[in-house]
Amino acid sequence: MNQANTLHLGLIGDNIARSRSPRLHRLAGVQNDIAVTYDRLVPKDLDETFDQVFARCLTGGYRGINVTYPYKELVTKGLRIDDPLVRAIGAVNTVIFEADGPRGHNTDYSGFKAAYDRVRGGADTGPVLMIGTGGVGRAVAFGLVALGTRELRLVDRDAAKAEALAEALTAAAPDMKVTIWVDAEKAASGVSGLINCTPVGMVGYGGTPLPRSSMTGSEWVFDAVYTPADTQFLTDAAAEGLTVISGWELFFYQGVHAWALFSGTPLDETALRADLSSNEEIT
Repeated sequence: MNQANTLHLGLIGDNIARSRSPRLHRLAGVQNDIAVTYDRLVPKDLDETFDQVFARCLTGGYRGINVTYPYKELVTKGLRIDDPLVRAIGAVNTVIFEADGPRGHNTDYSGFKAAYDRVRGGADTGPVLMIGTGGVGRAVAFGLVALGTRELRLVDRDAAKAEALAEALTAAAPDMKVTIWVDAEKAASGVSGLINCTPVGMVGYGGTPLPRSSMTGSEWVFDAVYTPADTQFLTDAAAEGLTVISGWELFFYQGVHAWALFSGTPLDETALRADLSSNEEIT
């Protein structure tokens, strides 16, 4: 490992003690002979606001940071976002600190699409229900646009968020039928795809956003939660015979795509998958 060739990275978010992003990026560094430091930065644990933590990253020698729940929308206000698609998404999960200022990217969008393609190939998504319209939900919704989804039903406890996403989707994809529902169980009737983009099921947020009884007749399911990978939502869906796309796949691909932005170096994805599954220490 070339210690002189060091990449300083971090993750800002809440409830990230079990995030595997530090390991993914350190393993990516090993492949490329780059020493990687990757810090977990929890604003409340640091007794700072998100803006204070971000400001320290900006001047603290970081090449870039990942941003996760609940800050993916908040972070956009201080960034240059060159990609019009990412501006339309309105959420960022990867920030690169350039000489002319911080730039925002969204690898959740590309990561979801890659995860879907890996599991379902070119299969039509059919009508989709998505529960949760925050930062990752916005990225996944635009991934569905890219996959050709023609009908999307949105459910969120925050009606304003759902309405804002519906408006953005309609502007970007006028042919997509986007509707807002209050009751997820009713909205699940007649859809092919079921998506959870809430933290429900995550470590610290138990439960499931949709009962198993409402999954009958659907074809596939995706959960943005990956800690744990086997959420109740996915376990119930598998028991109903649905094709499961784990949040781990989104985690993997968003990390691979973020690494390319952070370092500009290639990855052996097969080896990285195997290394992530291993308990061996990183040397």
